[in-house]
Amino acid sequence: MTKLTEAEITEGLGNLSGWSQQDDTLVKTFKLPTFPMAVAFVTNVAFLSEAAGHHPDIDIRYNKVTLTLTTHDAGGLTQKDFDLAADADEVMG
Repeated sequence: MTKLTEAEITEGLGNLSGWSQQDDTLVKTFKLPTFPMAVAFVTNVAFLSEAAGHHPDIDIRYNKVTLTLTTHDAGGLTQKDFDLAADADEVMG
């Protein structure tokens, strides 16, 4: 995949809710009602990630899950990151 330009990243962020760019990554923290629901969310994201062949860094802190996305092979953000971010948002409903 081709690394996105800053203009493409800005446009992509405009289509997402709550995601931010931190250096060469997209980051969002999801807050769920309970720890089991946070783990279930991560499980759903894991299946989506595996199907896409694109895996985020995941940090679980009780009922908060932080996803960090980047495409290491491209050296930054690609469309894969924005697609997985949108998929994760869909899991939350």
